[in-house]
Amino acid sequence: MHDQRTQSIHRVEFPVDWPPGHVACHLLGGEEPVLVDAGIPAAPEQETPADERFESTLDRAGYDLGDIEHLVLTHPHVDHIGQVRAVLDAGDPTVYAPASIRERFAQDAAALGERVRENAAAAGITGDALDNEVESAVESLERNRRLLPPEAVDEWLTPGEVSFGPVSGTAIHTPGHQADHLAYQVEYDDETLLFSGDTVMEPFRAVVIHDGMDDGYAEAFEAAFTALDRLEPHDPDRVFSGHGQPHEQFGEILERDRSRLHKRLDAIEGFVDDGFETVPEVATELARGRKPRYMYAETMSGLAHLEQTGRVETELVDGVRRYA
Repeated sequence: MHDQRTQSIHRVEFPVDWPPGHVACHLLGGEEPVLVDAGIPAAPEQETPADERFESTLDRAGYDLGDIEHLVLTHPHVDHIGQVRAVLDAGDPTVYAPASIRERFAQDAAALGERVRENAAAAGITGDALDNEVESAVESLERNRRLLPPEAVDEWLTPGEVSFGPVSGTAIHTPGHQADHLAYQVEYDDETLLFSGDTVMEPFRAVVIHDGMDDGYAEAFEAAFTALDRLEPHDPDRVFSGHGQPHEQFGEILERDRSRLHKRLDAIEGFVDDGFETVPEVATELARGRKPRYMYAETMSGLAHLEQTGRVETELVDGVRRYA
């Protein structure tokens, strides 16, 4: 344990294979250090050793992994929970996570796979692509509950007032990117800070994943709009997100994200108007030469939202939804 602890925020970046090329977690220094999110796993994942960047960044800030007193998680994506076990192995922090994760992690993986297969097949995904979506959903569930063992969570958080040792504030349910996602607005060192996870990010709008191709996909876009509505009354001095640099453009980026959600829906509707009838067809157009599978979940959710709001119609043809 280091003798001197100062009130400051230390950012730890981990490289990832998707834009903007990194994911970040943040340590709030002080007598009871608070870590918000926990980066991506170091290889090999089965052993989950501490990533060297993690340890070296903390060391430069005057901290060891074992100094962390509170570990706060925004959502259970692999790039935000990857170093949880490393932190637990190094010390005895109090671990906080969104309460709905507990139910999500308790579900049967095989049953999840069956729902994803049914939903993806109805979307027109076939063959190896269909098998890949099912395998990915099952593997993600099994991996994520291994990286974040539910029994390691000390406090399951719901929206409202929260405190992490001396740091207090509000948890805000911000689904859409991920169904359980919480953002945390806290008072720290005479500032109001928002630790936003994968919302209100400076470089881009977070993709709408929600619960992937599980049954919640149909509510994903509405959830994303709801998240922005819930954030709007807040007025943080600075925003610390999981991707991109900290920023002070909260209101501007909130409106940008709302606009980009509408633009995505307009684009999906436009492709349907142009005669692209199924999720894979529309996703391929949206992908613009990239692998369309990364657009499948958002496309499914967008088409469902457009159907619910009367902007497109759908017909089941040979077990596949076709939109017009």
